[in-house]
Amino acid sequence: MLTENQRRKFLGIEALALGHGGIQVLSNLTGAARSTIAIGIKEAVEAESDPKVRSSLTGTKRIRVKGAGRKSVEKTNPGVTKALEALVSESTIGNPENPLCWTTKSLRNLQAELVNQNYRISHVKVGELLKDLGYSLQLNKKALQVGKTHVDRDEQFQYINAKSKAFIEEGLPVISVDTKKKENIGNFKNNGAEYAPKGNPTLVLDHDFPILGLGKASPYGIYDVRENEGYVNVGISSDTAMFAAQSIRTWWDEMGCIIALVRSIDTATY
Repeated sequence: MLTENQRRKFLGIEALALGHGGIQVLSNLTGAARSTIAIGIKEAVEAESDPKVRSSLTGTKRIRVKGAGRKSVEKTNPGVTKALEALVSESTIGNPENPLCWTTKSLRNLQAELVNQNYRISHVKVGELLKDLGYSLQLNKKALQVGKTHVDRDEQFQYINAKSKAFIEEGLPVISVDTKKKENIGNFKNNGAEYAPKGNPTLVLDHDFPILGLGKASPYGIYDVRENEGYVNVGISSDTAMFAAQSIRTWWDEMGCIIALVRSIDTATY
Protein backbone atom coordinates (compact mmCIF):
# COMPACT_ATOMS: atom_id res chain seq x y z
CA MET A 1 0.00 0.00 0.00
CA LEU A 2 3.05 2.27 0.30
CA THR A 3 4.81 4.06 -2.50
CA GLU A 4 8.41 3.08 -3.22
CA ASN A 5 9.67 6.16 -1.40
CA GLN A 6 7.55 5.43 1.67
CA ARG A 7 8.48 1.75 1.62
CA ARG A 8 12.21 2.54 1.52
CA LYS A 9 11.90 4.94 4.44
CA PHE A 10 9.86 2.44 6.46
CA LEU A 11 12.48 -0.28 5.89
CA GLY A 12 15.25 2.22 6.69
CA ILE A 13 13.62 3.18 10.00
CA GLU A 14 13.14 -0.47 10.95
CA ALA A 15 16.75 -1.26 10.02
CA LEU A 16 17.96 1.58 12.23
CA ALA A 17 15.81 0.28 15.08
CA LEU A 18 17.24 -3.24 14.71
CA GLY A 19 20.80 -1.96 14.73
CA HIS A 20 23.75 -3.99 13.45
CA GLY A 21 22.63 -6.68 10.97
CA GLY A 22 19.20 -5.07 10.55
CA ILE A 23 19.65 -4.56 6.80
CA GLN A 24 20.31 -8.26 6.22
CA VAL A 25 17.40 -9.34 8.46
CA LEU A 26 14.92 -7.08 6.66
CA SER A 27 16.24 -8.10 3.25
CA ASN A 28 15.65 -11.77 4.10
CA LEU A 29 12.22 -11.00 5.56
CA THR A 30 10.80 -8.72 2.87
CA GLY A 31 12.81 -9.62 -0.21
CA ALA A 32 13.94 -6.03 -0.63
CA ALA A 33 17.48 -5.49 -1.87
CA ARG A 34 20.12 -4.47 0.68
CA SER A 35 20.89 -1.40 -1.43
CA THR A 36 17.23 -0.36 -1.31
CA ILE A 37 17.19 -0.58 2.49
CA ALA A 38 20.46 1.35 2.68
CA ILE A 39 18.93 4.13 0.58
CA GLY A 40 15.90 4.05 2.90
CA ILE A 41 18.18 4.57 5.90
CA LYS A 42 19.73 7.64 4.23
CA GLU A 43 16.28 9.05 3.37
CA ALA A 44 15.03 8.33 6.90
CA VAL A 45 17.96 10.20 8.40
CA GLU A 46 17.31 13.16 6.08
CA ALA A 47 13.62 13.14 7.03
CA GLU A 48 14.49 13.01 10.74
CA SER A 49 16.62 16.14 10.47
CA ASP A 50 13.87 17.96 8.49
CA PRO A 51 10.47 16.20 8.18
CA LYS A 52 9.41 18.49 5.32
CA VAL A 53 12.42 17.91 3.14
CA ARG A 54 12.23 15.64 0.12
CA SER A 55 14.93 13.06 -0.48
CA SER A 56 17.99 14.36 -2.28
CA LEU A 57 17.98 11.08 -4.22
CA THR A 58 14.51 11.36 -5.76
CA GLY A 59 14.16 15.11 -6.10
CA THR A 60 11.21 17.29 -5.18
CA LYS A 61 8.40 15.68 -7.19
CA ARG A 62 9.49 12.08 -7.79
CA ILE A 63 8.74 8.82 -5.98
CA ARG A 64 11.77 7.03 -7.43
CA VAL A 65 15.14 8.21 -8.68
CA LYS A 66 15.13 9.32 -12.29
CA GLY A 67 15.93 6.35 -14.47
CA ALA A 68 15.26 3.86 -11.68
CA GLY A 69 12.76 1.04 -11.79
CA ARG A 70 12.40 -1.94 -14.07
CA LYS A 71 13.45 -1.34 -17.65
CA SER A 72 11.01 -2.02 -20.46
CA VAL A 73 11.24 -5.43 -22.09
CA GLU A 74 12.21 -3.76 -25.37
CA LYS A 75 15.29 -2.27 -23.67
CA THR A 76 16.31 -5.41 -21.78
CA ASN A 77 15.63 -7.61 -24.83
CA PRO A 78 16.68 -5.64 -27.92
CA GLY A 79 15.00 -6.98 -31.04
CA VAL A 80 12.23 -8.87 -29.20
CA THR A 81 9.49 -6.96 -31.04
CA LYS A 82 10.93 -7.82 -34.46
CA ALA A 83 11.41 -11.44 -33.39
CA LEU A 84 7.77 -11.65 -32.27
CA GLU A 85 6.53 -10.09 -35.49
CA ALA A 86 8.58 -12.58 -37.49
CA LEU A 87 6.92 -15.44 -35.59
CA VAL A 88 3.35 -14.33 -36.15
CA SER A 89 3.90 -13.15 -39.73
CA GLU A 90 4.34 -16.77 -40.80
CA SER A 91 0.81 -17.55 -39.59
CA THR A 92 -0.90 -14.30 -40.56
CA ILE A 93 -4.15 -14.58 -42.51
CA GLY A 94 -5.14 -11.88 -44.99
CA ASN A 95 -3.30 -8.85 -46.28
CA PRO A 96 -0.59 -7.80 -43.78
CA GLU A 97 -1.03 -4.20 -44.94
CA ASN A 98 -4.53 -4.13 -43.47
CA PRO A 99 -4.84 -2.29 -40.12
CA LEU A 100 -6.14 -5.45 -38.49
CA CYS A 101 -4.14 -8.66 -38.59
CA TRP A 102 -4.92 -12.12 -37.26
CA THR A 103 -2.64 -14.51 -35.42
CA THR A 104 -3.29 -18.23 -34.96
CA LYS A 105 -0.60 -18.87 -32.34
CA SER A 106 -1.31 -18.75 -28.60
CA LEU A 107 0.48 -16.31 -26.29
CA ARG A 108 2.19 -19.09 -24.35
CA ASN A 109 3.43 -20.80 -27.51
CA LEU A 110 4.83 -17.51 -28.78
CA GLN A 111 6.47 -16.90 -25.39
CA ALA A 112 8.05 -20.37 -25.48
CA GLU A 113 9.48 -19.75 -28.95
CA LEU A 114 10.89 -16.37 -27.89
CA VAL A 115 12.48 -17.96 -24.82
CA ASN A 116 14.07 -20.51 -27.12
CA GLN A 117 15.60 -17.54 -28.94
CA ASN A 118 17.08 -16.31 -25.62
CA TYR A 119 14.52 -13.55 -25.01
CA ARG A 120 13.22 -13.14 -21.45
CA ILE A 121 9.53 -12.26 -21.69
CA SER A 122 6.20 -13.30 -20.14
CA HIS A 123 3.10 -14.36 -22.05
CA VAL A 124 1.30 -11.28 -20.69
CA LYS A 125 3.92 -8.99 -22.24
CA VAL A 126 3.66 -10.95 -25.51
CA GLY A 127 -0.04 -10.06 -25.58
CA GLU A 128 0.74 -6.39 -24.97
CA LEU A 129 3.32 -6.32 -27.76
CA LEU A 130 0.92 -8.05 -30.18
CA LYS A 131 -1.74 -5.47 -29.37
CA ASP A 132 0.75 -2.66 -30.07
CA LEU A 133 1.58 -4.33 -33.39
CA GLY A 134 -2.11 -4.43 -34.37
CA TYR A 135 -2.76 -8.15 -33.85
CA SER A 136 -5.77 -9.75 -32.17
CA LEU A 137 -7.13 -13.27 -31.71
CA GLN A 138 -10.04 -14.11 -34.02
CA LEU A 139 -11.95 -17.18 -35.07
CA ASN A 140 -11.15 -19.02 -38.28
CA LYS A 141 -12.98 -17.83 -41.37
CA LYS A 142 -14.05 -19.98 -44.28
CA ALA A 143 -12.36 -18.23 -47.19
CA LEU A 144 -10.27 -20.77 -49.08
CA GLN A 145 -11.81 -22.56 -52.05
CA VAL A 146 -11.51 -26.34 -52.25
CA GLY A 147 -9.93 -27.35 -55.55
CA LYS A 148 -8.75 -25.17 -58.40
CA THR A 149 -10.71 -22.14 -59.59
CA HIS A 150 -12.27 -22.53 -63.01
CA VAL A 151 -10.30 -20.69 -65.68
CA ASP A 152 -13.45 -18.93 -66.91
CA ARG A 153 -14.80 -18.04 -63.45
CA ASP A 154 -13.97 -14.34 -63.67
CA GLU A 155 -15.45 -14.06 -67.17
CA GLN A 156 -18.60 -15.86 -66.02
CA PHE A 157 -19.20 -13.33 -63.26
CA GLN A 158 -18.43 -10.42 -65.56
CA TYR A 159 -20.99 -11.80 -68.01
CA ILE A 160 -23.63 -12.20 -65.29
CA ASN A 161 -22.90 -8.69 -63.98
CA ALA A 162 -23.22 -7.16 -67.46
CA LYS A 163 -26.51 -8.99 -68.11
CA SER A 164 -27.86 -7.88 -64.74
CA LYS A 165 -27.06 -4.23 -65.48
CA ALA A 166 -28.69 -4.49 -68.91
CA PHE A 167 -31.86 -6.04 -67.45
CA ILE A 168 -32.08 -3.40 -64.73
CA GLU A 169 -31.70 -0.59 -67.29
CA GLU A 170 -34.59 -2.12 -69.29
CA GLY A 171 -36.79 -2.32 -66.18
CA LEU A 172 -36.65 -6.12 -66.01
CA PRO A 173 -36.31 -7.93 -62.67
CA VAL A 174 -32.96 -9.26 -61.52
CA ILE A 175 -33.16 -11.62 -58.57
CA SER A 176 -30.70 -13.41 -56.33
CA VAL A 177 -31.85 -16.80 -55.06
CA ASP A 178 -30.41 -18.70 -52.11
CA THR A 179 -31.54 -21.22 -49.52
CA LYS A 180 -30.84 -20.60 -45.85
CA LYS A 181 -30.09 -22.86 -42.90
CA LYS A 182 -32.79 -25.48 -42.30
CA GLU A 183 -34.70 -25.13 -39.04
CA ASN A 184 -36.52 -27.74 -36.97
CA ILE A 185 -40.30 -27.36 -37.04
CA GLY A 186 -41.72 -27.04 -33.53
CA ASN A 187 -41.27 -25.22 -30.26
CA PHE A 188 -37.47 -25.17 -30.29
CA LYS A 189 -34.92 -22.73 -28.91
CA ASN A 190 -33.41 -20.12 -31.24
CA ASN A 191 -30.78 -17.43 -30.77
CA GLY A 192 -33.20 -14.52 -31.06
CA ALA A 193 -34.40 -12.49 -28.07
CA GLU A 194 -37.55 -10.49 -27.39
CA TYR A 195 -38.86 -8.40 -24.51
CA ALA A 196 -40.91 -10.25 -21.89
CA PRO A 197 -41.77 -9.75 -18.21
CA LYS A 198 -38.68 -10.21 -16.05
CA GLY A 199 -38.19 -13.82 -15.00
CA ASN A 200 -40.83 -15.05 -17.45
CA PRO A 201 -39.02 -16.23 -20.61
CA THR A 202 -40.76 -18.15 -23.38
CA LEU A 203 -40.55 -21.86 -22.58
CA VAL A 204 -39.30 -24.18 -25.32
CA LEU A 205 -38.38 -27.86 -25.57
CA ASP A 206 -35.27 -28.90 -23.66
CA HIS A 207 -33.81 -30.83 -26.62
CA ASP A 208 -33.36 -29.92 -30.28
CA PHE A 209 -34.26 -33.35 -31.67
CA PRO A 210 -36.73 -33.01 -34.59
CA ILE A 211 -40.28 -33.98 -33.64
CA LEU A 212 -41.49 -37.07 -35.45
CA GLY A 213 -43.63 -36.18 -38.47
CA LEU A 214 -42.82 -32.45 -38.55
CA GLY A 215 -39.28 -32.54 -39.96
CA LYS A 216 -37.43 -29.38 -40.94
CA ALA A 217 -38.35 -26.17 -42.73
CA SER A 218 -36.20 -24.81 -45.56
CA PRO A 219 -36.34 -21.00 -46.01
CA TYR A 220 -35.68 -19.99 -49.62
CA GLY A 221 -34.85 -16.34 -50.16
CA ILE A 222 -35.60 -14.33 -53.31
CA TYR A 223 -33.93 -10.91 -53.43
CA ASP A 224 -34.89 -8.27 -56.01
CA VAL A 225 -31.65 -6.39 -56.69
CA ARG A 226 -33.22 -3.30 -58.30
CA GLU A 227 -36.07 -2.86 -55.81
CA ASN A 228 -33.93 -3.86 -52.82
CA GLU A 229 -36.76 -6.05 -51.55
CA GLY A 230 -36.78 -9.63 -50.38
CA TYR A 231 -39.22 -12.51 -50.30
CA VAL A 232 -38.92 -15.75 -48.33
CA ASN A 233 -40.65 -18.99 -49.28
CA VAL A 234 -40.64 -21.63 -46.53
CA GLY A 235 -41.13 -25.27 -47.50
CA ILE A 236 -40.61 -28.75 -46.05
CA SER A 237 -39.28 -30.45 -49.16
CA SER A 238 -35.63 -31.16 -49.81
CA ASP A 239 -33.40 -28.41 -51.16
CA THR A 240 -33.79 -29.36 -54.82
CA ALA A 241 -34.03 -27.59 -58.16
CA MET A 242 -37.80 -28.16 -58.11
CA PHE A 243 -38.08 -26.36 -54.77
CA ALA A 244 -35.97 -23.48 -56.12
CA ALA A 245 -38.12 -23.16 -59.25
CA GLN A 246 -41.32 -23.27 -57.15
CA SER A 247 -39.95 -20.57 -54.85
CA ILE A 248 -39.24 -18.29 -57.83
CA ARG A 249 -42.72 -19.01 -59.22
CA THR A 250 -44.31 -18.16 -55.87
CA TRP A 251 -42.31 -14.93 -55.68
CA TRP A 252 -43.47 -13.96 -59.17
CA ASP A 253 -47.13 -14.70 -58.46
CA GLU A 254 -47.23 -12.84 -55.14
CA MET A 255 -44.66 -10.09 -55.59
CA GLY A 256 -42.69 -9.99 -58.84
CA CYS A 257 -45.64 -9.51 -61.21
CA ILE A 258 -46.97 -6.61 -59.12
CA ILE A 259 -43.59 -4.87 -59.22
CA ALA A 260 -43.38 -5.44 -62.99
CA LEU A 261 -46.90 -3.99 -63.43
CA VAL A 262 -46.04 -0.89 -61.41
CA ARG A 263 -42.86 -0.42 -63.44
CA SER A 264 -44.76 -0.67 -66.72
CA ILE A 265 -47.33 1.87 -65.53
CA ASP A 266 -44.61 4.28 -64.45
CA THR A 267 -42.84 3.87 -67.80
CA ALA A 268 -46.06 4.49 -69.76
CA THR A 269 -46.87 7.55 -67.64
CA TYR A 270 -43.39 8.92 -68.19
